[in-house]
Amino acid sequence: MDERSRFVELVRDLPLVSVDLVLVRDGREVLLGLRTNRPAQGSWFVPGGRVLKNEKRADALARVAARELGIPDIHALNPVFLGPFEHFYPDCFAGDMGVSTHYVVLAHRINVPAGFEIPGQDDQHEALRWWALDAAAESESVHAYTRDYLPLL
Repeated sequence: MDERSRFVELVRDLPLVSVDLVLVRDGREVLLGLRTNRPAQGSWFVPGGRVLKNEKRADALARVAARELGIPDIHALNPVFLGPFEHFYPDCFAGDMGVSTHYVVLAHRINVPAGFEIPGQDDQHEALRWWALDAAAESESVHAYTRDYLPLL
């Protein structure tokens, strides 16, 4: 069995642990990415990614921030743990093939000042955009799981 097939089997049978980065600029805007991959493809969502085997949560935050956003030292921005969340999707990274995805998400708020710009963008996002908190809360194009974070900000 190749590595991709093995991972599909793991996703079929087990929950994944992930971190989400909820960047809030000047207390008024949240950073969202338009997802190019499954699950939640085509939705505006906060950046995030799974925690790898033997990876500490702090290291996962740093890796995801560097890879998805080009932020070299997320810990200098003092992430604050928002809490655990659960996300359930009918599909998985490999497509709509009858395998659902269950994430246990460790969400983190990261406050950044007015004028803060994201240094980079990976191929998981068609676009990155700062959204006014009220606009994100009201938009159907913002995924419901991301909207769940907004009252906590």
